[in-house]
Amino acid sequence: MSAIIDKVTPIIEPIVEAQGCQLVDIEYVKEGRSWFLRVYADKPERIDIDDCARISEQVSEALDLIKPDPFPEAYFLEVSSPGAERPLKTEAAIQAAVGEYVHLSYYAPQYGEKFHEGTLVDVNDAVYVLEVQVKTVKKRLEIDKKAVAKARLAIKF
Repeated sequence: MSAIIDKVTPIIEPIVEAQGCQLVDIEYVKEGRSWFLRVYADKPERIDIDDCARISEQVSEALDLIKPDPFPEAYFLEVSSPGAERPLKTEAAIQAAVGEYVHLSYYAPQYGEKFHEGTLVDVNDAVYVLEVQVKTVKKRLEIDKKAVAKARLAIKF
């Protein structure tokens, strides 16, 4: 379904940005019998329900104008905040998360683990530097960027 996302992203992104928000992610997924197009947006002072409603209305109108219709099935459009554990899908989003508590999951185990949570302390061309707490000791791990399957903000408990 990435072809659909690729087609609608250039239509959705300017609408989101015109509302003073940033497009965080777009998903097109099937749940049960229904298809959902989910648009996740945010802004520094946090997106609110009125922002979501404006974006939803404008996105809906813009998508209805696409000919031919890229959606093979009827779908529900949802516009919302990405939440406290927002995905970090771009290099810019990861750079902006330096100093934040993050969750990194891997394609193959790194330092014997499938994922780590910790403070992202640095990002360079090849690695993410993550400070993790192992029992009572803080350790800095250098994680090869190519090993990371997914990155997101995390809540520290």
